[in-house]
Amino acid sequence: MSPTDPLDASLVLSARGLTKSFGSNTVLRGIDLDVRRGQVVALIGPSGSGKTTVLRSLNGLEVPDGGTVTFGASVAGGATAGGSAAASGGDLALDFSVPVGKRGIAALRDRSAMVFQHYNLFPHMTVLKNVTEGPVQVQKRPKAEAEADALRLLTRVGLADKRDAYPFQLSGGQQQRVGIVRALALKPQLLLFDEPTSALDPELVGEVLAVIKELAEEGWTMVIVTHELGFARHVADEVVFMDGGVVVERGPAAEVLGAPRQERTKQFVKRIQHDV
Repeated sequence: MSPTDPLDASLVLSARGLTKSFGSNTVLRGIDLDVRRGQVVALIGPSGSGKTTVLRSLNGLEVPDGGTVTFGASVAGGATAGGSAAASGGDLALDFSVPVGKRGIAALRDRSAMVFQHYNLFPHMTVLKNVTEGPVQVQKRPKAEAEADALRLLTRVGLADKRDAYPFQLSGGQQQRVGIVRALALKPQLLLFDEPTSALDPELVGEVLAVIKELAEEGWTMVIVTHELGFARHVADEVVFMDGGVVVERGPAAEVLGAPRQERTKQFVKRIQHDV
């Protein structure tokens, strides 16, 4: 399955030809990725395949050496199930073959929000402060409005009673749910999850996956790096298998995970399922 036409009005994001090297180590070798409104895309592959670097490139945490990232005006012009045009700021097209500068990176982060593998909460801030910091300090939203939104979101994940707690007082699952709420509070067009359950004890994985599944059912647009193939099969609309910095195979979850076409994909899926 080839990427769709970048002019497709349903696209939230279109990335073309992303490359990235760290010294002599080439991590991305021309990655194309399209994400449509309300779609859940799962990135899978072995360690070192470039999955996390793709995700970080879409949020400006890494700056690609080349390629383009586009958020279409036709998509950004109206509110979505997971965000608003006010937060997205309209059209964006970044060409990484030339310096994009701080303004370009800031514009990219206006449109996407990251949920990290190791939570990355501010340890000196309460739960409520962690959630409202971005909306108030970066998006310049009124504090009362940001706090009201934060409490509503904390309530939906069962953590309203933890508003005044600090991260060290929470379980790993609770911290990750706060991390998800922090991303939602920014009202992004695109939610990015970097292996959101890999740092959790096995008994805590389910509570985080349940939240992500609810977000998918509500129509949030998401890209998820995950090693949970069973979860990807049930939640993702499309699965992209990467290896060696390239996309080896992409397609509907049932096809890529149930009947992969490429031999490398077959080997990976078989090994992961055997390990589980």
